Amino acid sequence: MLFIYQLIISVLLLTSPIILLIRILRKKENIKSLKEKFSFNSKRRVNGKLIWFHGASVGEVLSIIPIIKHYEKDKSIKQILVTSSTLSSLKVIKKFNFKKTVHQFYPIDHFIFNNKFINYWKPSLGIFVDSEIWPMMFQKLKYKNIPIILLNARLTKKTFSRWIKIKSFAKSVFNKITVAYPQNKETNLYLKELDVRNIITIGNLKFSENSDENLNNISKKLKSELDKKKIWVASSTHKTEEIFCAKAHLKLKKKITNLLTIIIPRHIHRANEITNQIKNLNLKIALHSSKPKNLKNVDIYLVDTFGETKKFHQIGNTVFLGGSIIKRGGQNPLEATRFGAKILHGPNTDNFKDVYKHLKLLNISKKINTPLQLASSIIFKKNKNSGKKIKQIGKKILKKTINELDNLINNEYKKT
Repeated sequence: MLFIYQLIISVLLLTSPIILLIRILRKKENIKSLKEKFSFNSKRRVNGKLIWFHGASVGEVLSIIPIIKHYEKDKSIKQILVTSSTLSSLKVIKKFNFKKTVHQFYPIDHFIFNNKFINYWKPSLGIFVDSEIWPMMFQKLKYKNIPIILLNARLTKKTFSRWIKIKSFAKSVFNKITVAYPQNKETNLYLKELDVRNIITIGNLKFSENSDENLNNISKKLKSELDKKKIWVASSTHKTEEIFCAKAHLKLKKKITNLLTIIIPRHIHRANEITNQIKNLNLKIALHSSKPKNLKNVDIYLVDTFGETKKFHQIGNTVFLGGSIIKRGGQNPLEATRFGAKILHGPNTDNFKDVYKHLKLLNISKKINTPLQLASSIIFKKNKNSGKKIKQIGKKILKKTINELDNLINNEYKKT
């Protein structure tokens, strides 16, 4: 089955020039990212211990920032490699100015590129975050006796059902995992079914906080304008959800004259499309990238830049999380929750089922189905106590996670 998988990848590579050209035109790739995905490494590998983290995109990378900060201070670790698959995740990690952490784009899962990648970087262990399962890479790491850690592991029912259709192959992939740390009970059960032998439950790492005040402060000029407004935030929105939120704004505007809705789309390349749609509703929109001088008559403030979500989560008393009105399984609500925001979401939250269940028990979140329900559920006061509870949970999970990783590195890999 692994041979067939590699054969499919090889066939796809033959058509890749067309696919890659389309991705470049859509600004999802650039020359640097493409070269690195074909294992033309652009950064130097220094001598000494190297630990490797891989997360698909922004959310996964942000979840491991506190761990990276910990190992930046560990003198026995000479270099930290972070790989991801999206341009947006690179832009985010660049903002931290780490001293010994380097970023590369994750190589195509083909034996040629995997061999070249592993032979160049020679990681002491590979830490894969969330749902990142790569059959050929796992095969090559196992062959090289490099431990495979599945951190904050997440398997949805949909993903599991796909793997279980090729059960024998799936088990041959998953049983190569040295240790898995599932983020919820559902994933725990699925990992056992797929023959992962060493499973340790810690909790969802996304409860932990990535704090960096210098990166998350809003400029004084913008802050002074925002202070004049009644603000709520729609975060990680997908197609059609911006209009859904704009309609809620129209309903709420009848009661509140100085209302400002901040929309942070999941994919900022849609900014022009969103702008045109909102203008059709006779609402005035301002783009964050244009740095408007004042927001006096602005209805919608569209955040069309990477890596600034947290700035606006800090000031949002109510935050609607997108990917939940459409069937995308929802987006992570925990960052906004840590700041004491009330969380609103649609009916589709399967990606964060356990998280939303916990938030509902704490009376932090609420499900809505219509723009009217959204408008009537928005409040303009934070709940600081709820924010503290989430932060305390996050601190415990982060501490346990670092202890686990420290034990793995200290007991098994620092001796070599």
